[in-house]
Amino acid sequence: MTENLLNKISNKNLKNLFEDNFKNFSYDFENKNTVVFNESEKFIYIMKHLKENEKIRFEILIDVVGVDYSDFGLSEWNAKSANNKGYSRGITKDSSGRYTYETSKTHHNQPKKRFCVIYNLLSISSNERLNVKFYCDNDKNPSLPSITSVWSSADWYEREAYDLFGIVFIGHPDLRRILTDYGFIGHPLRKDFPLIGNVEVNYDLNKERVVYQPVTIKPRVLIPKVIRDGNEKEVKDA
Repeated sequence: MTENLLNKISNKNLKNLFEDNFKNFSYDFENKNTVVFNESEKFIYIMKHLKENEKIRFEILIDVVGVDYSDFGLSEWNAKSANNKGYSRGITKDSSGRYTYETSKTHHNQPKKRFCVIYNLLSISSNERLNVKFYCDNDKNPSLPSITSVWSSADWYEREAYDLFGIVFIGHPDLRRILTDYGFIGHPLRKDFPLIGNVEVNYDLNKERVVYQPVTIKPRVLIPKVIRDGNEKEVKDA
């Protein structure tokens, strides 16, 4: 581990843990308690070691968090070039198409891969916390091994990440949707998912039951209000 990497870890217990047990692994610390491992093929071994090691035993998995890094750091609109008087709409579109509901989309500006999973771990015995991040190798079909065999509490967390992000956890005993309906199309927290959805629920008077039908809301992109620093005189003169 390089000296620069050591400086990122302020916690002595974590320093000792990684110096003694993960010398031969490729990883980096994003901050004092978030580590990114670059070897997904050793995923299960790493997670088992974090739970069972003698230095810091992370007994509890608090949460499993999915992340979609598509268009990372970009906002929908860029108002930096707008003038500072009146109500000009001198702004330009700054996204790659998410908000126009296009059928195809080119993902860009990703730090590494499009999808990652963050595991929030807690050590009761040492009173330490650690966030462990793994990127999914395949952007089109993201997947990682299931850790239900290591922490049983991962069961519903992984189902939630699968439901909302479409990340498949290989080896999960019962990987079904958990928040959306059984016939739901797509994954709501992906950045290419239409904000209006794909279908809507309606009561059919003829069939006398609730039915699904294609969404009837017309998608449109609203131009945001631009708030500028200026006095009332500047506004009146514009």
